[in-house]
Amino acid sequence: MPARGESMPGIARTALCTEARNGVLYVFMPPAPALEDYLEIVTAVEATAAALETPILMEGYPPPSDDRLASFTVTPDPGVIEVNIQPSRTWDDIVANTTTLYEEAHQTRLSTEKFMLDGRHTGTGGGNHFVLGGPTAGDSPFLRRPDLLRSLVAYWHNHPSLSYLFSGLFIGPTSQAPRVDEARHDSVYELEIAFNQLPRGSDAPPWLVDRVFRHLLVDVTGNTHRAEFSIDKLYAPETSSGRRGLVELRAFEMPPHARMSLAQQLLLRGLIGRFWTAPYMHPLTRWGTELHDRFMLPYFVELDFEDVLDEMRDHGQAFDSTWFAPHFEFRFPPAGEMAVRGITVALRQALEPWHVLGEEGATGGTARYVDSSLERLQVLATGLTPDRYLISCNQRTLPLQPTGRNGEYVAGVRYRAWQPPSALHPTIPVHSPLTFDIVDTWMGRSLGGCQYHVVHPGGRNYETFPINSYEAESRRLARFFKMGHTPGLFTVSAPERTREFPYTLDLRT
Repeated sequence: MPARGESMPGIARTALCTEARNGVLYVFMPPAPALEDYLEIVTAVEATAAALETPILMEGYPPPSDDRLASFTVTPDPGVIEVNIQPSRTWDDIVANTTTLYEEAHQTRLSTEKFMLDGRHTGTGGGNHFVLGGPTAGDSPFLRRPDLLRSLVAYWHNHPSLSYLFSGLFIGPTSQAPRVDEARHDSVYELEIAFNQLPRGSDAPPWLVDRVFRHLLVDVTGNTHRAEFSIDKLYAPETSSGRRGLVELRAFEMPPHARMSLAQQLLLRGLIGRFWTAPYMHPLTRWGTELHDRFMLPYFVELDFEDVLDEMRDHGQAFDSTWFAPHFEFRFPPAGEMAVRGITVALRQALEPWHVLGEEGATGGTARYVDSSLERLQVLATGLTPDRYLISCNQRTLPLQPTGRNGEYVAGVRYRAWQPPSALHPTIPVHSPLTFDIVDTWMGRSLGGCQYHVVHPGGRNYETFPINSYEAESRRLARFFKMGHTPGLFTVSAPERTREFPYTLDLRT
C-alpha cells in the first residue's frame, strides 16, 4: 500500500494549475478523458473568473478530439502564420470564414502577399490548402464513393492548368505538391491499374480507397503529405487520427484577396458536385516532357483552363472566365510589350520548375538547396509573317509555334536569372539582359526590338524590399525597355527546336 500522500504505482494524477501574471490569471488545463469533463472544468473556471472579475487566459492541454467540437488553430511557421480554420458546412459559412480570416489578418497588419527585391508581386509562400471530407469518417464522400477521388485525380491530371494556375512559385517534382506524373512517368500506368481496382458505386470497404492510392499519391521520396492530393488522413490504419476521411488539396497558394480564394473554393465545390453525379472516366494523358514545355507558358494554361470552364458550363454550372482573370494576371504578370511595323511582341512571366539539389555540407550537418536561378518568359507575337520575319533572343531564333490564329505565334525562353554558389550547371553565366529582335530575313537585319533586364539595368543592387505596390511597380517598369535592338547585319539561323522541349528556347544550351 502507498504511504499517505502518495499515488498508486502506474497512476498519474492530474491537477489544474493557476498563476497570476501581469493582472491576468493564467489557467493551465489538465488532460481530460472526455469532452464533457473538459467543458465542465471550463465552465467552473469561467464562473470563478466572473465572480472575481478577473481576466483569464487558458493554456495547457487542448480538449480531447470530438466530432461535435469545431476549432481553429493559429501556428507560427517559417516566414508565415499558419491558420487552420474550422470546417464549413455551407457556402455561406465558407464565405463568412474566408472573409473574416482575411479581414482579421489585415487588422493585425499581416499580409497575404509580398513583393520580391526585383518588384515582382507574389504570394507569401504559404499554402491555401483545402481539406475535404465529412463530420465523421463514415460521412466522408471519398469513402462512401471511391470513384469521387478517382475523378478528381484523373481530371487534375488531364488538365494541368488546375495544377499550375493556383500554385506558388515552387513547382516541380521536388516541390511541396508535385503532380503524380512529375519525375515518374510510369506512375500514370500504375495509376490506371489502381483505377481498375475501385468498384463503381458505394459498395467498398473504407480501407480500400486508402490502400489503392496510398503509395501512388506521394512525392518522389514516398512522402504521403507532400503530394498534390494528400490522403494521409483518409483512412490510414496506423493511427486513429489518420482515419478521418479527409483529402487535402495542396497545390494552392494563398491568393492576395478573399474573393480570389472564394473563386477557387467555388470551382472545387462545383467539380465535386459534378463528379458526384457524373464520374470522370476518361483515360489518362501521357504528357511526358510536354508537361513542363507547354504548360509552363501562360497561353496554354489559359487555354486549358478555358476548357475546364466550358465543361463546367456544359454540366449546368455557369462559371465565368472573368472570375479567374485576377488569378491569371497575378500568376503570369506582363513583363512588357513593343510593336514594329504591325508586329506586336508581348512578354509575360512564365513558370519554371525548381529542383532540389544534392546534399552538401553545411553548418551543423548537411543541407539540400533549391535551384531557383532559372526563370522563363513567354513571347507572344501577333501580326507575324513567318516566311519573312523571325523573333530572336540574344541573337538566337525562337522556336515559334502557331496558336491557330492567323499571324499569332508563341514560344518560351528559359534563361539563368542569377548565379547562386550552388546550382545546376554552375559554370553557365547569367543571360541578362535579354535582347529580343524582330528580324527581317529578306533584309538580314533587325527591324526593332526590346530589352528585358532581370535586375536593375544600371546594375543597382536593391538592399531593401519594396515598401508598397507603387515602388514594386516602378522596379518592374525599370527592367523593360522598348528599344535596344541588335544593330547591323543579322545572321539568321534556323529556329532552335529540341525533341524534348519544342516550345522553349533554352539559352543554357
